[in-house]
Amino acid sequence: MLPAAVSLRKQGAGKGAVTSFLISTPESGVDSIFITYALLDPIMTIARPVAAFFTAASAGIAETIFDTKKDADEVIPDLSCPVDGCCDGVSCDPRQHRLHHSVSEKTYVGLRYAFTEFWDDLAGWFFVGLMIAGVITALIPDDIFSRHLGSGLPAMLLMLAVGIPLYICATASTPIAAALILKGVSPGAALVFLLAGPATNVASLTVLSGVLGKRATGIYLTVIAGSAVAFGLLVDQVYALAGVSARASIGQAAESMPAWLELAAAAVLLGLSVKPLFHKASALQRRVFKYRKASSRSTLTDLPPSGNPPDNCGPT
Repeated sequence: MLPAAVSLRKQGAGKGAVTSFLISTPESGVDSIFITYALLDPIMTIARPVAAFFTAASAGIAETIFDTKKDADEVIPDLSCPVDGCCDGVSCDPRQHRLHHSVSEKTYVGLRYAFTEFWDDLAGWFFVGLMIAGVITALIPDDIFSRHLGSGLPAMLLMLAVGIPLYICATASTPIAAALILKGVSPGAALVFLLAGPATNVASLTVLSGVLGKRATGIYLTVIAGSAVAFGLLVDQVYALAGVSARASIGQAAESMPAWLELAAAAVLLGLSVKPLFHKASALQRRVFKYRKASSRSTLTDLPPSGNPPDNCGPT
Protein backbone atom coordinates (compact mmCIF):
# COMPACT_ATOMS: atom_id res chain seq x y z
CA MET A 1 0.00 0.00 0.00
CA LEU A 2 2.75 2.48 0.91
CA PRO A 3 4.78 1.97 -2.29
CA ALA A 4 1.60 2.45 -4.33
CA ALA A 5 0.80 5.66 -2.46
CA VAL A 6 4.34 6.98 -2.94
CA SER A 7 4.09 6.15 -6.66
CA LEU A 8 0.76 7.97 -6.93
CA ARG A 9 2.25 10.99 -5.21
CA LYS A 10 5.25 11.02 -7.56
CA GLN A 11 2.92 10.82 -10.55
CA GLY A 12 1.16 13.98 -9.42
CA ALA A 13 -1.72 12.84 -7.24
CA GLY A 14 -2.73 15.41 -4.64
CA LYS A 15 -2.16 14.92 -0.93
CA GLY A 16 -5.89 14.63 -0.32
CA ALA A 17 -6.25 11.85 -2.88
CA VAL A 18 -3.24 9.96 -1.51
CA THR A 19 -4.57 10.29 2.04
CA SER A 20 -7.96 8.89 1.01
CA PHE A 21 -6.24 6.03 -0.83
CA LEU A 22 -4.16 5.07 2.20
CA ILE A 23 -7.23 4.87 4.46
CA SER A 24 -9.76 3.25 2.15
CA THR A 25 -7.49 0.65 0.51
CA PRO A 26 -6.96 -1.76 3.44
CA GLU A 27 -10.56 -1.56 4.69
CA SER A 28 -12.67 -1.64 1.53
CA GLY A 29 -10.88 -4.40 -0.37
CA VAL A 30 -12.81 -7.46 -1.44
CA ASP A 31 -10.62 -9.69 0.75
CA SER A 32 -11.28 -7.73 3.95
CA ILE A 33 -15.04 -7.52 3.27
CA PHE A 34 -15.40 -11.26 2.65
CA ILE A 35 -13.29 -12.30 5.62
CA THR A 36 -15.27 -9.92 7.83
CA TYR A 37 -18.49 -11.63 6.72
CA ALA A 38 -16.97 -15.06 7.29
CA LEU A 39 -15.55 -14.40 10.77
CA LEU A 40 -17.84 -11.70 12.16
CA ASP A 41 -21.41 -10.90 11.07
CA PRO A 42 -23.40 -8.89 8.47
CA ILE A 43 -23.54 -5.74 10.63
CA MET A 44 -19.76 -5.52 10.89
CA THR A 45 -19.43 -6.49 7.22
CA ILE A 46 -21.43 -3.38 6.28
CA ALA A 47 -20.05 -1.09 8.99
CA ARG A 48 -16.39 -1.70 8.18
CA PRO A 49 -16.28 -0.50 4.53
CA VAL A 50 -18.84 2.26 5.20
CA ALA A 51 -16.75 3.62 8.08
CA ALA A 52 -13.61 3.34 5.93
CA PHE A 53 -15.27 5.25 3.07
CA PHE A 54 -16.41 8.15 5.26
CA THR A 55 -13.09 8.24 7.11
CA ALA A 56 -11.13 8.30 3.85
CA ALA A 57 -13.39 10.94 2.30
CA SER A 58 -13.23 13.12 5.43
CA ALA A 59 -9.45 12.91 5.63
CA GLY A 60 -9.05 13.67 1.92
CA ILE A 61 -11.40 16.65 2.07
CA ALA A 62 -9.74 17.98 5.24
CA GLU A 63 -6.31 17.66 3.65
CA THR A 64 -7.49 19.48 0.52
CA ILE A 65 -9.08 22.30 2.53
CA PHE A 66 -6.12 22.85 4.85
CA ASP A 67 -3.45 22.36 2.19
CA THR A 68 -1.83 25.79 2.02
CA LYS A 69 0.53 24.71 -0.77
CA LYS A 70 -1.60 23.43 -3.62
CA ASP A 71 -0.18 20.77 -5.89
CA ALA A 72 0.65 21.96 -9.38
CA ASP A 73 2.47 18.88 -10.65
CA GLU A 74 1.26 17.39 -13.91
CA VAL A 75 -0.21 13.91 -13.56
CA ILE A 76 1.60 11.30 -15.64
CA PRO A 77 -0.72 8.28 -15.91
CA ASP A 78 0.62 4.77 -16.38
CA LEU A 79 -1.10 3.40 -19.52
CA SER A 80 1.07 0.32 -19.98
CA CYS A 81 -0.56 -3.06 -20.60
CA PRO A 82 -1.29 -4.88 -17.30
CA VAL A 83 -1.70 -8.25 -19.05
CA ASP A 84 1.71 -8.92 -20.60
CA GLY A 85 3.33 -5.49 -21.02
CA CYS A 86 2.92 -5.55 -24.82
CA CYS A 87 2.03 -1.84 -24.89
CA ASP A 88 3.79 0.95 -23.02
CA GLY A 89 0.87 3.34 -23.47
CA VAL A 90 3.05 5.84 -25.33
CA SER A 91 4.18 4.32 -28.64
CA CYS A 92 0.85 2.51 -29.11
CA ASP A 93 -2.66 3.91 -28.91
CA PRO A 94 -4.32 2.81 -25.64
CA ARG A 95 -7.76 3.04 -27.30
CA GLN A 96 -6.73 0.47 -29.89
CA HIS A 97 -4.92 -1.65 -27.33
CA ARG A 98 -8.11 -2.19 -25.31
CA LEU A 99 -9.23 -4.59 -28.05
CA HIS A 100 -5.91 -6.45 -28.18
CA HIS A 101 -6.63 -8.91 -25.35
CA SER A 102 -9.77 -11.01 -25.00
CA VAL A 103 -11.94 -11.18 -21.89
CA SER A 104 -10.68 -14.71 -21.20
CA GLU A 105 -7.03 -13.50 -21.27
CA LYS A 106 -7.78 -10.68 -18.85
CA THR A 107 -9.73 -13.03 -16.57
CA TYR A 108 -6.87 -15.53 -16.56
CA VAL A 109 -4.34 -12.83 -15.63
CA GLY A 110 -6.59 -11.59 -12.84
CA LEU A 111 -7.13 -15.08 -11.40
CA ARG A 112 -3.42 -15.87 -11.66
CA TYR A 113 -2.60 -12.71 -9.72
CA ALA A 114 -5.26 -13.49 -7.08
CA PHE A 115 -4.02 -17.02 -6.43
CA THR A 116 -0.28 -16.26 -6.60
CA GLU A 117 1.08 -12.77 -5.87
CA PHE A 118 -1.97 -11.50 -3.98
CA TRP A 119 -2.27 -14.48 -1.62
CA ASP A 120 1.52 -14.68 -1.27
CA ASP A 121 1.39 -11.23 0.32
CA LEU A 122 -1.55 -12.06 2.60
CA ALA A 123 -0.90 -15.66 3.68
CA GLY A 124 1.77 -14.94 6.28
CA TRP A 125 -0.17 -12.17 8.00
CA PHE A 126 -3.43 -14.14 7.85
CA PHE A 127 -1.96 -17.13 9.70
CA VAL A 128 -0.25 -14.84 12.21
CA GLY A 129 -3.66 -13.33 12.92
CA LEU A 130 -5.19 -16.78 13.31
CA MET A 131 -2.48 -17.82 15.76
CA ILE A 132 -2.90 -14.66 17.86
CA ALA A 133 -6.66 -15.18 17.83
CA GLY A 134 -6.15 -18.78 18.95
CA VAL A 135 -3.91 -17.67 21.83
CA ILE A 136 -6.49 -15.07 22.93
CA THR A 137 -9.31 -17.61 22.76
CA ALA A 138 -7.40 -20.33 24.62
CA LEU A 139 -5.56 -18.39 27.33
CA ILE A 140 -7.64 -15.31 28.18
CA PRO A 141 -10.65 -15.82 30.49
CA ASP A 142 -14.04 -15.19 28.92
CA ASP A 143 -14.99 -12.23 31.11
CA ILE A 144 -11.65 -10.47 31.53
CA PHE A 145 -12.41 -7.65 29.08
CA SER A 146 -16.02 -7.11 30.15
CA ARG A 147 -14.96 -7.15 33.82
CA HIS A 148 -11.88 -4.92 33.66
CA LEU A 149 -12.26 -2.95 30.44
CA GLY A 150 -15.98 -2.52 29.99
CA SER A 151 -17.36 -0.88 26.87
CA GLY A 152 -17.89 2.56 25.43
CA LEU A 153 -15.29 5.29 25.08
CA PRO A 154 -12.60 3.89 27.46
CA ALA A 155 -12.47 0.58 25.59
CA MET A 156 -12.27 2.35 22.25
CA LEU A 157 -9.47 4.63 23.38
CA LEU A 158 -7.55 1.56 24.52
CA MET A 159 -8.12 -0.07 21.10
CA LEU A 160 -6.74 3.12 19.51
CA ALA A 161 -3.68 3.00 21.75
CA VAL A 162 -3.08 -0.61 20.71
CA GLY A 163 -3.99 -0.30 17.04
CA ILE A 164 -2.24 2.94 16.01
CA PRO A 165 1.43 2.09 16.72
CA LEU A 166 1.29 -1.58 15.68
CA TYR A 167 1.32 -2.91 12.14
CA ILE A 168 -1.36 -5.47 11.35
CA CYS A 169 -2.99 -5.91 7.96
CA ALA A 170 -6.75 -5.87 7.45
CA THR A 171 -6.89 -9.61 6.83
CA ALA A 172 -4.94 -10.53 9.97
CA SER A 173 -6.82 -8.07 12.18
CA THR A 174 -10.20 -9.69 11.50
CA PRO A 175 -9.69 -12.99 13.37
CA ILE A 176 -8.12 -11.03 16.24
CA ALA A 177 -11.21 -8.79 16.40
CA ALA A 178 -13.45 -11.86 16.39
CA ALA A 179 -11.50 -13.37 19.29
CA LEU A 180 -11.69 -10.08 21.24
CA ILE A 181 -15.48 -9.93 20.78
CA LEU A 182 -15.79 -13.53 22.02
CA LYS A 183 -13.89 -12.47 25.13
CA GLY A 184 -16.21 -9.56 25.88
CA VAL A 185 -14.96 -6.58 23.86
CA SER A 186 -17.84 -4.57 22.43
CA PRO A 187 -18.29 -4.66 18.63
CA GLY A 188 -17.72 -0.91 18.50
CA ALA A 189 -14.33 -1.25 20.22
CA ALA A 190 -13.46 -4.10 17.85
CA LEU A 191 -14.36 -1.85 14.90
CA VAL A 192 -11.98 0.81 16.23
CA PHE A 193 -9.22 -1.80 16.19
CA LEU A 194 -10.20 -2.90 12.66
CA LEU A 195 -10.05 0.69 11.40
CA ALA A 196 -6.96 1.94 13.23
CA GLY A 197 -4.78 -1.17 13.06
CA PRO A 198 -4.42 -1.61 9.27
CA ALA A 199 -4.37 2.10 8.43
CA THR A 200 -1.68 3.24 10.89
CA ASN A 201 1.60 2.12 12.40
CA VAL A 202 4.83 3.79 13.42
CA ALA A 203 6.64 2.86 10.21
CA SER A 204 3.89 4.09 7.87
CA LEU A 205 3.49 7.35 9.79
CA THR A 206 7.22 7.98 9.41
CA VAL A 207 7.00 7.40 5.64
CA LEU A 208 3.90 9.57 5.37
CA SER A 209 5.62 12.38 7.21
CA GLY A 210 8.39 12.36 4.62
CA VAL A 211 6.08 12.05 1.61
CA LEU A 212 3.12 14.22 2.60
CA GLY A 213 4.57 16.36 5.38
CA LYS A 214 3.95 16.55 9.12
CA ARG A 215 0.75 18.58 8.84
CA ALA A 216 -0.84 16.13 6.42
CA THR A 217 0.22 13.21 8.62
CA GLY A 218 -1.35 14.93 11.62
CA ILE A 219 -4.63 15.36 9.71
CA TYR A 220 -4.44 11.73 8.60
CA LEU A 221 -4.00 10.43 12.15
CA THR A 222 -6.55 12.79 13.73
CA VAL A 223 -9.32 11.95 11.28
CA ILE A 224 -8.70 8.20 11.62
CA ALA A 225 -8.82 8.35 15.42
CA GLY A 226 -11.90 10.59 15.54
CA SER A 227 -13.84 8.67 12.88
CA ALA A 228 -12.96 5.27 14.38
CA VAL A 229 -14.30 6.27 17.80
CA ALA A 230 -17.42 7.91 16.31
CA PHE A 231 -18.28 4.86 14.21
CA GLY A 232 -17.46 2.57 17.12
CA LEU A 233 -20.00 4.34 19.32
CA LEU A 234 -22.53 4.26 16.47
CA VAL A 235 -22.06 0.52 15.88
CA ASP A 236 -22.58 -0.24 19.57
CA GLN A 237 -25.87 1.66 19.39
CA VAL A 238 -26.91 -0.29 16.28
CA TYR A 239 -26.31 -3.60 18.03
CA ALA A 240 -28.20 -2.38 21.12
CA LEU A 241 -31.20 -1.15 19.12
CA ALA A 242 -31.30 -4.31 16.99
CA GLY A 243 -31.03 -6.52 20.05
CA VAL A 244 -28.24 -8.54 18.42
CA SER A 245 -25.46 -10.17 20.42
CA ALA A 246 -22.18 -9.78 18.57
CA ARG A 247 -20.67 -12.62 20.56
CA ALA A 248 -23.47 -15.02 19.56
CA SER A 249 -23.32 -14.11 15.86
CA ILE A 250 -19.55 -14.57 15.42
CA GLY A 251 -18.78 -16.96 12.58
CA GLN A 252 -22.39 -17.89 11.81
CA ALA A 253 -21.83 -17.26 8.09
CA ALA A 254 -20.32 -20.75 7.88
CA GLU A 255 -23.63 -22.32 8.91
CA SER A 256 -25.12 -21.45 5.53
CA MET A 257 -22.52 -23.60 3.73
CA PRO A 258 -22.53 -27.41 3.53
CA ALA A 259 -19.81 -29.19 5.47
CA TRP A 260 -18.19 -30.70 2.38
CA LEU A 261 -17.78 -27.23 0.85
CA GLU A 262 -16.21 -25.89 4.05
CA LEU A 263 -13.68 -28.73 4.11
CA ALA A 264 -12.92 -28.36 0.41
CA ALA A 265 -12.39 -24.59 0.78
CA ALA A 266 -10.11 -25.15 3.79
CA ALA A 267 -8.08 -27.71 1.84
CA VAL A 268 -7.68 -25.32 -1.11
CA LEU A 269 -6.66 -22.49 1.22
CA LEU A 270 -4.06 -24.65 2.94
CA GLY A 271 -2.74 -25.85 -0.43
CA LEU A 272 -2.34 -22.29 -1.68
CA SER A 273 -0.63 -21.29 1.58
CA VAL A 274 2.12 -23.94 1.65
CA LYS A 275 4.43 -22.20 -0.81
CA PRO A 276 4.13 -18.60 0.52
CA LEU A 277 4.43 -19.75 4.15
CA PHE A 278 7.54 -21.77 3.29
CA HIS A 279 9.07 -18.73 1.57
CA LYS A 280 8.19 -16.52 4.57
CA ALA A 281 9.79 -19.01 6.97
CA SER A 282 12.90 -19.31 4.79
CA ALA A 283 13.23 -15.52 4.55
CA LEU A 284 12.89 -15.22 8.34
CA GLN A 285 15.51 -17.91 8.85
CA ARG A 286 17.93 -16.09 6.53
CA ARG A 287 17.39 -12.83 8.40
CA VAL A 288 18.09 -14.52 11.73
CA PHE A 289 21.22 -16.14 10.30
CA LYS A 290 22.49 -12.81 8.92
CA TYR A 291 21.78 -11.10 12.24
CA ARG A 292 23.66 -13.76 14.19
CA LYS A 293 26.54 -13.65 11.72
CA ALA A 294 26.75 -9.87 11.96
CA SER A 295 26.62 -10.07 15.77
CA SER A 296 29.43 -12.64 15.86
CA ARG A 297 31.59 -10.47 13.58
CA SER A 298 30.98 -7.47 15.81
CA THR A 299 32.02 -9.50 18.85
CA LEU A 300 35.21 -10.70 17.16
CA THR A 301 36.07 -7.14 16.10
CA ASP A 302 35.82 -5.94 19.70
CA LEU A 303 38.32 -8.57 20.89
CA PRO A 304 41.97 -7.44 21.37
CA PRO A 305 44.56 -8.47 18.74
CA SER A 306 46.14 -11.87 19.19
CA GLY A 307 49.10 -11.80 21.60
CA ASN A 308 48.23 -8.38 23.03
CA PRO A 309 46.37 -8.55 26.34
CA PRO A 310 43.72 -5.91 27.05
CA ASP A 311 44.91 -2.77 28.80
CA ASN A 312 43.10 -3.63 32.02
CA CYS A 313 44.76 -7.03 32.33
CA GLY A 314 47.49 -7.28 34.91
CA PRO A 315 50.52 -9.54 34.74
CA THR A 316 49.83 -13.23 35.12
